[in-house]
Amino acid sequence: MKNRQKHSAAFKAQVALEAMREQATVVEIGRRYKINPNLVHKWKKEAVTRLATVFEPGRADAEGAANADRETELLRKIGQLSLENDFLARGLARVR
Repeated sequence: MKNRQKHSAAFKAQVALEAMREQATVVEIGRRYKINPNLVHKWKKEAVTRLATVFEPGRADAEGAANADRETELLRKIGQLSLENDFLARGLARVR
């Protein structure tokens, strides 16, 4: 029984891009990369359907804003936990 091979997103993109260029047949591309031609078709189709989302306005801004909000929240939590840790350490020092 042959184990399933997991391909990286970069590899899939490379194969899909080559298939979209149509300089070689899908079968030739499959042979070159040692993958089933059906995968080449699948990755090409997925790349073509998702290509439009790359150019959507505000996509990068929305992701950046979400990351900034998450970072701010994590920094606030780190500050709070540091303060609590210092407070408890001082209290423990008094008890000893």
